[in-house]
Amino acid sequence: MKTVLSTLNAKYIHTSLSIRYLKAYAEPDYDIELAEYTIKDPAMNIVTDLHAKKPEIIGFSCYIWNIEETIKVIKMLKKINPSLLIVLGGPEVTYDTREWMEKIPEVDFIIIGEGEQSFKQLLDELHGEHNYENVSGIAYRKDAALQIKPQRNKIDLKTLPSPFRFKEDLSQLSKRVTYIETSRGCPFSCQFCLSSIEVGVRYFDRDKVKEDIRFLMEHGAKTIKFVDRTFNISRSYAMEMFQFLIDEHKPGTVFQFEITADIMRPEVIQFLNDNAPKGLFRFEIGVQSTNDATNELVMRKQNFSKLTRTVTMVKEGQKIDQHLDLIAGLPEEDYHSFKKTFNDVFELRPEELQLGFLKMLRGTGLRLRAEDHGYVYMDHSPYEILKNNILSFEDITKIKHVEDVLEKYWNDHRMDETVEYLVSNVFASPFDFFQDFGTFWDKKGWSRIGHQLEDLYKHLFEFLASSNHDVVDIVSGFMKYDYLRNQKFKPRKPWWDDALSKQERSKIYHSILENPLLLGEEFARKQLTEKDLFKHTVLETLPFNLNHYLKTGKMVEEGSFILVHYDTVHSKTTVYTALSREFESKVG
Repeated sequence: MKTVLSTLNAKYIHTSLSIRYLKAYAEPDYDIELAEYTIKDPAMNIVTDLHAKKPEIIGFSCYIWNIEETIKVIKMLKKINPSLLIVLGGPEVTYDTREWMEKIPEVDFIIIGEGEQSFKQLLDELHGEHNYENVSGIAYRKDAALQIKPQRNKIDLKTLPSPFRFKEDLSQLSKRVTYIETSRGCPFSCQFCLSSIEVGVRYFDRDKVKEDIRFLMEHGAKTIKFVDRTFNISRSYAMEMFQFLIDEHKPGTVFQFEITADIMRPEVIQFLNDNAPKGLFRFEIGVQSTNDATNELVMRKQNFSKLTRTVTMVKEGQKIDQHLDLIAGLPEEDYHSFKKTFNDVFELRPEELQLGFLKMLRGTGLRLRAEDHGYVYMDHSPYEILKNNILSFEDITKIKHVEDVLEKYWNDHRMDETVEYLVSNVFASPFDFFQDFGTFWDKKGWSRIGHQLEDLYKHLFEFLASSNHDVVDIVSGFMKYDYLRNQKFKPRKPWWDDALSKQERSKIYHSILENPLLLGEEFARKQLTEKDLFKHTVLETLPFNLNHYLKTGKMVEEGSFILVHYDTVHSKTTVYTALSREFESKVG
């Protein structure tokens, strides 16, 4: 029977590890074809492509991000071919299985939980005697009555075959994210997380994992993301893997991990700071909340002072980028408490700060006890909360405004110096800046349209001007600096109006040619010609001494110039500064 395993990924660059494990475990007894799509692909296109493969069995891996689109595809496929057997699996359908079987009558089987062994057993019965009661971890219908067979035993992970050796995947490794497991399960019991349901942590064979990583790198994999829920739960294991990756990595490869920061020992971080190449590792850290009462209610153990120590040490090492997560809407975390959580974590200045909203996942303790905290949430995936007993829908809407501008103005690092000055010197707190700007952004309707880079600068300037802040000129100077230094090539038309006339600009350029040391020895050594200056540099005025601010963090309001050189030969952008008074005798 022709069998296809499919899923709808969130993005094209993502790959599904689950269907590859199922395929690998079923071989060599069954030859299974993989078919991946995205949630953005039209359902008709997916159906057309799957139908053309002429399958007799199709399995879909289901998650909160793809279940709604997957259902559309399933219903269309079954209408076209009623004899097609539909099998679902994955975390979204593992819980409330009876409800899913009743909701989607087109589904013939649901695999419950860990799927490798159950799916293989199901294929054996589909090709054999159809005695489905012999299959553990499965839901099906018999004489119109629903049958649910629980899983009997967890599989021995050390026996699983590699999911990375399929020839059809090799050409795509450099273009997509490769996901890899070294363990399953989580030692913690966070009540909003599915991982808390499985007790204990099981490990894969270390030598096999290392061989897989070598194989992936040899075949061009660039981004390898470990999906272990807590990669560093075993210090000795984490150290062994870190050392292996440092020793064996290929240039250009990046490894991403989910770590629990407050249990990471300082000597481990020091080892990474001393030995890891810059950019080789990336850490994802779930902070979620700094409210102790909230963490206790969701059975989340967290020592924020130790977490701060870890994040700070990693940041000071300048080797590893960090992505920190927050969740708005946890129990007993009202708007003001979440504001404190946000400011606590932003104080650490992570490279990325992800602001998410609580999702009441099927099977989690928080969903089962939703009434205890007055949770109202979406009936459909992703089951995001709408309000609870202390957080109104209006509060959630306001926090969503923060999320929108946080992504564009902090996580994308388009204007780091500008934002840093605003959150440190202009607004009462970082949250106040993102909240005020986010609300302004929403009222303007900007969240519903796309934006060019220049638009983002113009929008921020408009917001500051409308707020009657007396630092608009200062901040616009930072914005010019951020804009120019982050360009790879000389911009054709900046977002601001020229402060210098062509005559003034020409005089300053000629004064620089006459005395290059005005911009320092490094600039003078470049020996730029008049043609180089006019073709490959930008000259702008600032209302403050930029060089003094960058060195000391203190503002001195005296005019200065910045000259930005775009070296196209070496793909390098360099900023040179000088005070206005140094040019006064030349410009007049």
